[in-house]
Amino acid sequence: MEESLNKTISAKQAAMYSPLTLAYLGDSVLDLMVKEHFVRKANQQVQKYHKEVTSVVSAVHQAEFIESIEADLTEEETGIYHRGRNASVHTKAKNASMAEYKKATGLEALLGYLYLSGQTERLRELVCAMLERQDEERK
Repeated sequence: MEESLNKTISAKQAAMYSPLTLAYLGDSVLDLMVKEHFVRKANQQVQKYHKEVTSVVSAVHQAEFIESIEADLTEEETGIYHRGRNASVHTKAKNASMAEYKKATGLEALLGYLYLSGQTERLRELVCAMLERQDEERK
């Protein structure tokens, strides 16, 4: 068990996972990183954390974010994002259009791919950019 938790796989191996599997992982990674950010920022009530976190991890916000950075992705990252965005999803977010949901799924696939392949510096860079964008929108 411990071995599988410490194992990093190659980018080539990570890219072979289905885009929805990568998105499944990426959704959790994003959620954890954003929660950690807000918890480290201030000690407050859980409801306040929840409000802040959901504003960042919402499908609408994710879609807006990926649109703003898509031109800056590497060719490899763009390919993973497009695979996730174009995957056949059978659910929809409550407060997002299907187009926004698909873009968010693509972003989550990219984040899952970066995490699984051990590209944590790039993963942190993207999540920090999302958080900075959210801070700017609040001003």
